[in-house]
Amino acid sequence: MNLTKPLLILAIFLIAACNSTKKEMPIADTITKSNAFNLEEVLNTNVLKTKKTAEGLTSVDSFPRNIKEGTTDWHFVGVKDWCSGFYPGVLWYAYEASDDEEIKKQAERFTNPLKTIAYTPADNHDIGFMVYCSYGNGYRLTGNEAYKEILLAAADTLATLYNPTVGTILSWPSQKEKFQYNTIIDNMMNLELLFWAAKNGGEQRLYDIAKSHAEKTMEHSVRKDSAVYHVASFDEKTGEFLGGHTHQGYAKESMWARGQGWGIYGFSMAYRETGEQEFLDTAIKLADHYMNRLPKDGIPYWDFDDPKIPNAPRDASAAAVAACGMLELAGLVKDEDLKEKYINAASRYIEILSSKEYLSGDTNQALLLHSTGHYPKNSEIDIPIIYADYYYMEALMRIKKMEKLNK
Repeated sequence: MNLTKPLLILAIFLIAACNSTKKEMPIADTITKSNAFNLEEVLNTNVLKTKKTAEGLTSVDSFPRNIKEGTTDWHFVGVKDWCSGFYPGVLWYAYEASDDEEIKKQAERFTNPLKTIAYTPADNHDIGFMVYCSYGNGYRLTGNEAYKEILLAAADTLATLYNPTVGTILSWPSQKEKFQYNTIIDNMMNLELLFWAAKNGGEQRLYDIAKSHAEKTMEHSVRKDSAVYHVASFDEKTGEFLGGHTHQGYAKESMWARGQGWGIYGFSMAYRETGEQEFLDTAIKLADHYMNRLPKDGIPYWDFDDPKIPNAPRDASAAAVAACGMLELAGLVKDEDLKEKYINAASRYIEILSSKEYLSGDTNQALLLHSTGHYPKNSEIDIPIIYADYYYMEALMRIKKMEKLNK
C-alpha cells in the first residue's frame, strides 16, 4: 500500500483539526509547514536524547519511571516495579533505530538486572511488561540465546498465576480482598510472552493459557458499549463472573483511556497469534469506539467520562498505546480501507505527540510530556511516564518500517 494517500488525508485532517474548538489543547500552532513532522528527524532526536540520558545513569538496577512536577530528571524504581522493563525497551528501540553499538551496550546493561524476575515466584501479572519489553526486544534484535532462556523461564513463571477454573491469569494477588480473583485489561498485553514462548520451545499449555485468558477477557471485560472494564472479578472456586470494576478509571462504567488502548492492542495481538476472528472483531470494535470518542485534537483525556472535561488531564501514554494497537490492527485487517483508516489514525496520534505540545525537548530527560498514571490516587498526573516513551518509540519504529516497505 502506498502511504502517499494516507499522509495526504492525514494532512487534510490535521488542518481541519487546527480550526476546531479552542476548548481543546492548542495544537494548531504546532503542525505547520515550518515544523512539519519528519519521522527520521524525530527518531534521531529521540535516539540522541536517550543515549545522552543513559550515559549519565550509573545504577543499572534502578529504572526510570517518571519525572515529578518541577524536576527535570527521572525518578527511579527497582527491579520489581511493574515499569522496570520499559526503559531497557526504550534503549532497544533506540538501538534498532540507530545501530549505535554504545546504545546497545546501555540496553544490555539495563536489561541484565531483570533476569531475576524470570526466576522469582510470580506476585503479579506484569512479568510480560518487565521481561518481554526488555529481554524480548533484546532477543528480537540480537538473537542472544541466553535471552531466549530467560524469556522461556519468565513465561513459565507467569503461567503459575493461571487458574483453570476461572480460565484467566490472576492479575493482582495482593488485591484479592478488594476485587476477589481479578483479571485486568492490562493483562492482555502480557499474553504475548506466553504466545511467543509456545512458539519458541515452551510448552503448548502456554498457548492454551493465553488463548483462554483472551477469550474470558473478551467475554467478561468488553462491555456492550464497546468500552472495557478495567477489572473483572471472579469466584476462583467456581469460575463465576462476579462483575466489572475500575481501579484507575473514573467510574466502573466509564471509559478509562489507557485501558481502552490495552484492549485494542491486546486483542489485535491475540488475533495475530491465534487467527480467531472474534479477537479481530473485538479489536476493531474497541478501536472504532476509541476513535469516535476522541477529542478533536486527537489525544484522550485520562478518562473519556471525567465530568471535568475539558479541564481534565490528558494521557499521552494512552495515545501512544492506542497508536501501536492500531498499527498492529492495520497489519491484520484485509480490507484496504480499514488498513488506511487505522494507519491514518495512528499516524495522526504520533504526529501530534511529536509536536511541541507533547514532545519534551529540553524540558526534561523524558521524550513525552502529559501522561496520567493513577488519577483516583492522585498519582503521576500530567507528568512524563516511562511507558509513554516506550510505546511512542515502538510506534515510531512501526511507522518507519511501514514507510520502508512502501517505497
